[in-house]
Amino acid sequence: MPTAPSLNQTTDQRRAAHAWQAVQAAKQKQWPHKDQDPKKFGGQARKMPVRIMASGLGQALAFLKAKGYAPGLLIELGDWVLDKRNHPESRKEKPSDTALLEAILNGDADFLRWATDETLAYLQWLIRFAEAEGLTED
Repeated sequence: MPTAPSLNQTTDQRRAAHAWQAVQAAKQKQWPHKDQDPKKFGGQARKMPVRIMASGLGQALAFLKAKGYAPGLLIELGDWVLDKRNHPESRKEKPSDTALLEAILNGDADFLRWATDETLAYLQWLIRFAEAEGLTED
């Protein structure tokens, strides 16, 4: 897996590379995952698609934030959806754990639909990599 995604890659390749890096950071308890149980990260990622389909992206993010289960997951989702998808080289630091939720609250219906689709597509990679690395709550 490349460590620095290139704009010559497909969006799906960049999703995969970002998800792989996020899972590796969670596994090694690197920032933003330093105070988080790696299995919580993977377990909550695994539950997110169902939560999104049942209640919507905003509600699913708000639930995760309220419970404090996986703050690193909120940061990684925001990092991908808000910036890295189109501009992998543009931002060095990651957003806050509420950045994606705030963008949804301030965005329009088109942004919400796009963010929901992008989050679900990203979670496919994140969940598979978390499972492959043993980061699940069984």
